[in-house]
Amino acid sequence: MNDGKRRLCWHGMFLFLLGLLTGLVEQQFHNPRMGLAAHLEGVMNGTFLVALGAIWSGLRLSKRQEVAAYWAVLYGTYVNWAVTTLAAMLGTAAMSPITAAGQRAQPWQEILVTVGFVSVGLAIIAASLIVLWGLRKAAPG
Repeated sequence: MNDGKRRLCWHGMFLFLLGLLTGLVEQQFHNPRMGLAAHLEGVMNGTFLVALGAIWSGLRLSKRQEVAAYWAVLYGTYVNWAVTTLAAMLGTAAMSPITAAGQRAQPWQEILVTVGFVSVGLAIIAASLIVLWGLRKAAPG
């Protein structure tokens, strides 16, 4: 197993475990609905990293593209779980009015969570585009 593949699988299993542990305490958060979302983000993003690790060695990317995709996907998955967990702890409504259940936090907390979610979205979109590029057809022969 190549090193990038192994590292992605390790991070995937670790994030999956963080998601499981978050599920054990989701009812203790200020906003339990967002706690459930944090649990699911950890589990789903961990699964995503394991799946990405499984195909990693088959991507056709330059070293620079590979490094960019690797760090963008790790940032996006871990920070997604962390910001969702923070939102559950603070009870913010930023970018998640359905799970906020009518709650609002301090303005600076709402801004912090909004910036976190926007950065996660941009990182995951960028990583996804790079991975899609790496999955293009092989050059004709």
